[in-house]
Amino acid sequence: MKRILCAALFMTLIVVSLPRLFPIQSAEMPTESGSDKAAERLESDSKRNIRLLCGDTVSEISVSDYLTGVVAAEMPVSFEPEALKAQSVAARSYLQRAINSPKHEGADICADSNCCQAYLTCEQLKASWGDKYEKYIQKISDAVGATDGEYLSYDGAPALAAFHSSSDGATEDASALWSDVPYLKSVSSPETGDSVPNFISTVELSELDFRDTILYLKPEADMTGDASAWIGKTELSSSGRVASVVIGGVSFTGSELRTLFGLRSTDFELSYNDGKFTFTVHGYGHGIGMSQYGANAMAKKGADYREILAHYYPSTFLVTHF
Repeated sequence: MKRILCAALFMTLIVVSLPRLFPIQSAEMPTESGSDKAAERLESDSKRNIRLLCGDTVSEISVSDYLTGVVAAEMPVSFEPEALKAQSVAARSYLQRAINSPKHEGADICADSNCCQAYLTCEQLKASWGDKYEKYIQKISDAVGATDGEYLSYDGAPALAAFHSSSDGATEDASALWSDVPYLKSVSSPETGDSVPNFISTVELSELDFRDTILYLKPEADMTGDASAWIGKTELSSSGRVASVVIGGVSFTGSELRTLFGLRSTDFELSYNDGKFTFTVHGYGHGIGMSQYGANAMAKKGADYREILAHYYPSTFLVTHF
């Protein structure tokens, strides 16, 4: 009898312990506990300080204040709260990655968007928002606070949570511009032209300006003869963006042309009519990772930030300190 009772008690303990040993993870955004060291570092954004390089000055600032300045600089404050939360996690992921692999001597990260992430100080935000500052800063702070300590991880390391403004139907695969990244694949993006300012933009150039600009980058291009014959074959990436265009018998990547002519993205068509070359451009940004307007569109349809992150960064985990 005692053996039966002991066996029953043993089985009961196993059943009770199973949920703790194997916690159920969200189907939308898988989660995992960070290492003890990471969990300690991310105990609270408000209690953790970083060294921020602004210009030539390095100052110490709390992670919560830093992320508030980043989200305010990177995403419109009018966006849905869940989109702002997704942006907060993306920004914190970038910060965590920068701390793990520093590139600034004496600082963890800088405030230059061309190098790290954009960042606006309270003074800059007050000048921009005026009498709406208190209302807007509270909205951003709430989004940062709601995701306190959370960042995206892949294969045990902080993920490169790249993001851009908007895409035309699909994001870009990282391999098209950088190198292959397992969680930065081309995925659908729901924003539409009527919800994104300047979703379609154009750049027009005369024959002379177009020719001189092309020759500036690649002097070997043959820009003689009939201008209508200068444009050759166009190759598209899997997302529909321009991978390459032959101009004057020489191949240019979409990224080269974007930089050369100041285009908003590599999602463009190049045409020639009536003595002018016209770039018709869709969306804004490199197209990799989370589309900010796409995130906002998902949030408007009821998606929470975990679902947004899972969609744009497939195969990543949401690391928390809880």
